[in-house]
Parts: sequence; structure tokens; C-alpha cells
Amino acid sequence: MTVISAFKFLHAADLHLDSPLLGLSGKSVDFAAAVEHASRRAFDNLVALAIAEQCRFVILAGDVFDGDLRDFKTGLYFLSGMRRLRDADIKVFLIAGNHDAENRFADKLGYSDNVHRFAHRKAETVVLDDIETVIHGRSFGQRDVSENLALGYPAPVGNVFNIGILHTACAGSEGHHALYAPCSLEQLINHGYHYWALGHVHTRAELNLHPHVIYPGNLQGRNPRETGPKGATLVEVVDGTIVSCVHRDLDEVRWVSETIDVLGAADRREILERLRARLDVIGVEAGDRSVALRLRLSGRSVLHGGLLVDRFGLRDDVEALLATLSSPVWLEKLDLGTQPLATRGEGIDPTVAGQLEGEIRRLGAAPEAAKLIDDYLAEIRVKMPAGSRTDELFDLVRAEAGGRAVEIAVSLVSEAEDARAAG
Repeated sequence: MTVISAFKFLHAADLHLDSPLLGLSGKSVDFAAAVEHASRRAFDNLVALAIAEQCRFVILAGDVFDGDLRDFKTGLYFLSGMRRLRDADIKVFLIAGNHDAENRFADKLGYSDNVHRFAHRKAETVVLDDIETVIHGRSFGQRDVSENLALGYPAPVGNVFNIGILHTACAGSEGHHALYAPCSLEQLINHGYHYWALGHVHTRAELNLHPHVIYPGNLQGRNPRETGPKGATLVEVVDGTIVSCVHRDLDEVRWVSETIDVLGAADRREILERLRARLDVIGVEAGDRSVALRLRLSGRSVLHGGLLVDRFGLRDDVEALLATLSSPVWLEKLDLGTQPLATRGEGIDPTVAGQLEGEIRRLGAAPEAAKLIDDYLAEIRVKMPAGSRTDELFDLVRAEAGGRAVEIAVSLVSEAEDARAAG
């Protein structure tokens, strides 16, 4: 058998095929429809990249599917991608993650002969003689795996390139993710493999180089916390040594969180100009992708009260600006974090203003105010459908309504005094 001295492979994880982009469908039906199949298109991009780069194999380090998805068509779509890779003579090595183990159809799919799905009872080893490489992996057998699976991985095979595939919350990289199959970075480094292909954490991270311990991140961001480029890691190996290990963007919709400081802005037009300048940069970074934008305005400003009072008008202005852009940008959320100016002008009577502000804050903190809010919410609540999302919304409104009303009232008093002094 001829030994190939150089080859490439693609490492991806957490595809979550057909997982909805959270928050889109409830706020913008049109945008949700436009990005409904974003995870599928990102998967197609993965397949196309592997073929274009003539990869020897693709590694999928868990969570190909979502645990609560029940549509078998999702599985069929995945299988079609596997067949495209087979036609290009590309093998696939995958492990089941916590979501795959929970999913009802993930282990019932009839994979093409280029796909190896590692068992869950113990770690397995697959030998690729033609490229002098061995791949070790173990699937999740159930969602809640609390044991350190890495402890059971075989010792490295001598004189060949060793890869370990592991779905894990490696210590220090858990973030918002459950502590499944925990292990330490030192443990992985000392195990003796050349490359650890990790999954579970949705943010790309190079935990170590030589040996490489890599989280590629997920293929497509699914919510406002999963910002920035998403994709897979392309690795090139020459004579048993990694010579290149680079991230490749594959996402179709880019989540972006942006903060605009309004300090010193004379009017709303100037705020929009500052936003447009940032949008130019965002557009370049996102390429031709759709962007879901979470926008926050911050800083002290004389405009604070007016922005609070006319927040819906402000949102309309921002969306009108976004409509003029060449690439699609959708306003996922507008967060007003501005504050009134810390000091007042010399012409203001501090006694009058101070008394009004004090009375407003006293009324806002009174139990009667909280009861009034609860009564209004109760009237609205009976007209809403049941569900945990609705409960979360009402809890949020209840927590913020009183404080927001006070800030609006105080800002209006301050602006009225400013206007009187200026006159």
C-alpha cells in the first residue's frame, strides 16, 4: 500500500441541524423565513469545503442534531451530505454528543459506508494505514454523562499520527454549557495524541498547540450569545506533523452585538450617523451574510429622556437605516442603556428640580406602584396563551416597568428644566 505523506482533514462540531435561530420567529416572520434553513446551508458549506480542499476525512465531534428535534427529514438531509462526501472519496468520523444521545432518530440512521460512528460503551480506534493515522473516539450513550470519558481512551499508537475525538466540557471552557464528560486540559496534553478534536463548546478555542487541543465552535450561531464568525477548523498534516490549522467561516447568518456611545451626540441624527459608521465595518466583517444585530445605546446624554419616551420611534429610525444597506441586517433587539447627564446647568433651580425628582422616586418605590403594575399585567395575562416564554416575558416586564417609568419621568423633569433655563 502506498503511504500518503500529506493530507488534510476538516474538524467540525455542534451542527445542530435544523435548530431554530432563537428569537427570530417571534419578532420578525420575514427574517425568520429568510434564515429558516441557515444550519442546513452552513452544513452544505462544510461539505463543499471538504470537497474543494480534497480532505482525506471529516471529523464531527458531536451534536449533529438537536435533542428535541423529531423530524426524520433532518436526518435524511444529513445522510445526503454524507453521500456527497462518499462520492468525493472522503470519509467521515463522528461521535454522538449529548444532544445526539437524546435524539430519537440519530442512532437509527442508515449511514453510507464512508461514515464511521463511534460506539458509546468504550472508546474505539480506527486505523487509516495509507496515511499512517489512527483515530480514537467514543460517543455519548445518554445525554447526562458525568464521567471523565477521556480516562478510557487508548494509549497513542506509536510511529503514527494520533487523533482523539471527544465531546466534553474541558475545564475552563464550559461557559454556558453543561458539565458533560468533564476533563482537564493537562490530561489531554499528557495523553500523547497529536490532535484532540473537541466538541460541545460553541465558541472556537485553541486550548493548546503541540499537541493541538481545539474546539472549532459551532457551525452556525443560534442566538445572540453566539456572536462572531462560526465554522470549522481545516488541518493540514505533512509527514506526521501539523503544518496548518486554520478556522474557516461557514455560517450563513452572523449574530452581532454592538454598543454605540451617545455621549456628546446633539440629536438622534448624529446617533444614527455613528451607527452607520459601525455598520460599514460590520458589513465588511460579515461579507455577504445576513446579520442579526443586537444594538445597545450607552452613555450619558441630554437625549436620554427623549429616547426612552420614543423608543419605538427610535427603533423605526434604526430599521429604516438598516433598510438602506446593501447586505441584509435585521435588528434583533434595541437596548437603551443611556443615562441622563450627571450635572445640571447653572440656570436650573435645584430646589424645585430636586423636590420633583425626589417625589417621583418615592412614588415609584411605593408598594402601591408595584400593585398597580401587577393589576395591569394580570388584565393582559389572561388574554395571552400559556407557556414558559410568556411567563418569562411578564417576569421581565414586572421587574423593569417601575424603574423604567421613574427614569422617564425624572428625565422629562430634567429636560423641562433645561428648556426653561435655556429660554
